[in-house]
Amino acid sequence: MTARANRIALLTDAAIELIADGGMRALTHRAVDGRAGLPAGTTSAYLRTRQALIEAVVGRLAERDRTDLAAYDLPTDPPSPTPGPRLDGDDLDRLATGVAEVLDRWLSTGRSRTLARYACLLEAVHRPELRGILQHGTGLRAQSRDLLARAGATDPDRQGDQFVAFVDGLLFDRLVGAGALTAPPPDSPASRADLAGAVRTLLRALTGS
Repeated sequence: MTARANRIALLTDAAIELIADGGMRALTHRAVDGRAGLPAGTTSAYLRTRQALIEAVVGRLAERDRTDLAAYDLPTDPPSPTPGPRLDGDDLDRLATGVAEVLDRWLSTGRSRTLARYACLLEAVHRPELRGILQHGTGLRAQSRDLLARAGATDPDRQGDQFVAFVDGLLFDRLVGAGALTAPPPDSPASRADLAGAVRTLLRALTGS
């Protein structure tokens, strides 16, 4: 990373923590300076407007999400135009395990990032100009469609979108919904096993495995 990239990463990580703690209204240039432990005016020197700051936060969220996905051998690049090898039941089980590991991380050590991501998405409801920069889930949908096609799904485009929606809903439920009260505590073997079971059940239903 360049010195500028390192400084922006520091600022956006501080912004993510601010949003997680206090929502989007807590996000100001002055507050980011304070959370990052930098002199007043630093954030505005690098990210002059609020929209530029939000765009940088979203980019940082996507970057760190890709790092987590890669850590568990989950796809992070666009699918190849050439069809990949067919996936069998064992492949789906490994995929479910990897997805569960990532979800558990996003519920535990990555919880602040997850809260910040949802806050940014809610901000876009009231500020349509932000919707374009917040569509970083598009790549996940393309990857899911590709994986389901290789696993024998009958309608991989529609089912791939359904898979992403299910996983996102599962994450949201475990973070702030009823699942937060009834599911095993995050960052535990029981949590990962429970999440893997839910994802595995869906994958097998979508592919008829």
